[in-house]
Amino acid sequence: MAAWPIAEVARMSKVTARTLRHYDEIELLPPAGIGANGHRYYEEPQLLRLQQILVLRALGLGLSEIGRVLATRVDELEALRGHHRRLLAERDRLDELAATVARTITDLERSRKDGTAVTAINRPENLFEGIRASDYDEGVGAFPGLAEATRRATAELTAEEVEAGQRERTALMIRLAELMAAGTPADAEPVQAEIAAQYRALTAIQPVPPAEFRAMGRACVENEPWRAAYESIAPGLAAYQRDAIEAYAATLSA
Repeated sequence: MAAWPIAEVARMSKVTARTLRHYDEIELLPPAGIGANGHRYYEEPQLLRLQQILVLRALGLGLSEIGRVLATRVDELEALRGHHRRLLAERDRLDELAATVARTITDLERSRKDGTAVTAINRPENLFEGIRASDYDEGVGAFPGLAEATRRATAELTAEEVEAGQRERTALMIRLAELMAAGTPADAEPVQAEIAAQYRALTAIQPVPPAEFRAMGRACVENEPWRAAYESIAPGLAAYQRDAIEAYAATLSA
C-alpha cells in the first residue's frame, strides 16, 4: 500500500505538519507507521480519516467531539454519506445567511443614501434567517456564570417575553449598525447610549465587572459564532461593537 510522508500529507491537505503531529499526540489521527528516519507516514485509511476530521472541523465540531464521532463510526462510506448530508444542510444555511446579509446591505446602503429607516426593523427576525440559535449559546458559553444566569432567567419567561426580548436586542443591534453606517465614532454619545442599554440588560441578569464586559467585547470579534452573528447584520459591526464596549468599559473603570 502506498504511503505518504507527513510533509507530503501536509502539502496535500493544507494542514500543517505541526497540526498532524498534534492529531497523533491526542490519538485522533495516528500515522500508519514511523520510518527509520523518525518521520510519520500515512496510508489511504489515514488520509480518509483526515478528510473526515477536516470536514467535521469545517462543520464547527471541536476535536474532542470529532474523536467521539469517529469512534462510533466504522464504515467510511456511511460516515461520508452522513458528512455529505450535513454539508448540504450547511450549504443551504449559508445560502440563506448570504441572502440575509445581502438584504441588510441593501437596507443600510439605502438608509445611508436617503436617510430612510432600515426596513428590516419592521420584521427584525429577517436579520437572523440562517443564524442558528446555538451560535449565541456557543458565544455566551465562554462566560459560564453569565450563561447559567441567562438560562435561569430565560426559563422563567413566557414564549412571548422571550420573543419580545429578542426583538429588542435585534432593534438595538440595528440601531448600532445604522450609527456605524452613518460614520458615528464608536465612543460617541449616541453609540455609548446603545452600549449602556446593552450593559443594563446584562447586569439585570447578573453583575458584569468591567473586565468581563471588555472580554465580551473582544469575543464579538474573536468568537466565531458571535462574529458571524454581528457580521450577518453589517460587515464591520463586530469590530464596531468591540470598540464601543471598550470605550464604555473604560468609563466604568474610571
